[in-house]
Amino acid sequence: MRRLSRRSLLAATTTAAAISTGAPATAAPAAPPTEETAPRRFRTGFERLAATGYSLLEGERVGVVTNPTGVTRDARHIVDVMHADDRVNLVAVFGPEHGFRGTAQAGGSEGRYDDPATGLPVYDTYLKSGQPLADIFTASGVDTVVFDIQDAGARFYTYIWTLYDCMDAARIAGKRFVVLDRPNPVTGRGAYGPVLHKEFATFVGREPISQAHGMTVAELARLFNGEFLTEPVPLDTVPMSGWRRSDFYDASGLPWVPPSPNMPTPDTALVYPGTCLFEGTNLSEGRGTTRPFELLGAEGIDRRWAAEAGQLGLPGVHFREAYFAPTFSKFQGRTVGGVQLHVHDRVAYDPVRTGIALLVTAKQAWSGFAWRPDNWIDKLTGSTLVRTMIDAGATADEVVAGWQDELAAFRRVRKEYLLYR
Repeated sequence: MRRLSRRSLLAATTTAAAISTGAPATAAPAAPPTEETAPRRFRTGFERLAATGYSLLEGERVGVVTNPTGVTRDARHIVDVMHADDRVNLVAVFGPEHGFRGTAQAGGSEGRYDDPATGLPVYDTYLKSGQPLADIFTASGVDTVVFDIQDAGARFYTYIWTLYDCMDAARIAGKRFVVLDRPNPVTGRGAYGPVLHKEFATFVGREPISQAHGMTVAELARLFNGEFLTEPVPLDTVPMSGWRRSDFYDASGLPWVPPSPNMPTPDTALVYPGTCLFEGTNLSEGRGTTRPFELLGAEGIDRRWAAEAGQLGLPGVHFREAYFAPTFSKFQGRTVGGVQLHVHDRVAYDPVRTGIALLVTAKQAWSGFAWRPDNWIDKLTGSTLVRTMIDAGATADEVVAGWQDELAAFRRVRKEYLLYR
């Protein structure tokens, strides 16, 4: 992986010192508090930016890349808040997959329109990159592009690649880039799963990071700038305050706004880094139900799959025999059998290992199991390793062992770009 010079790294530094935490002065305690007992006041990057009167954006024409998740803790959208504040000159909005206001399903966007609530022009970034996206930034008249979107913590969740593409396009267009940080909803404790091979790069994985990256969007922006962009973009990141790497989403006190139609709850995000792999098979991944990615199944599957998965003794999760009829997507309107995941210990739970174990046991329990004909599973996992090892009869533990060297190398690089304990 490429390393930047010290000068380049300094040009792409974090602006933590420039953003005041706004914490009141207190007397020094008699003994230093521990990490677990210290009082915390959680604030997002946007909250910290707003607390300074948007000083980081002073004198700039600003465009925001966001979607319905760009909210304050009282559920107001940051675009509405910024538009009503004379201290920031907001001139454009850029919408990703599903759109700025979130009206589009998977694989869709809202196109170019004027937002009825604010009158601001909204530009579509979905599936745009490089010079075409740079041309959109130029046409919008912005000086600075701000990114504020809630991620789900998995490599194949497309908003982090919207971040990557927008950073690269801003570099081409000569724009400054600012990332307002939000929590990784499934914690930032560590990186897990296979690492993408570049020959399998798509919009569900542009660069070689692990399947569950364990990073926030600001940390990913630093990683992208330092390792993957051909030249760094002028980058500022506004970190959160009061967030720890062990925190799940509920520790933030923020409202959960579904980042996409099939990510309805933080429980979905918890299982998604593993069970999204079923998009690469002929089984339903639960789209069209009220529990996408927690319900998995197909016609012809019975109780034997849940029984076989349960015998593995995977930590933190139980498997229940389940039957459901998706209202759209695979098996629309037909009753299928399968499993529902019930995570009972989210600290012990390993979503990627669980996803691999479910693939292995599904293939064993159901003779109709098949990969998608386009080998989409290779795009999701980042190489042929998972598919070929499962086809060869490998156990889940053997498959997981197959990516450990590459994962260890990524973890070493990742560590350089982390912002939080």
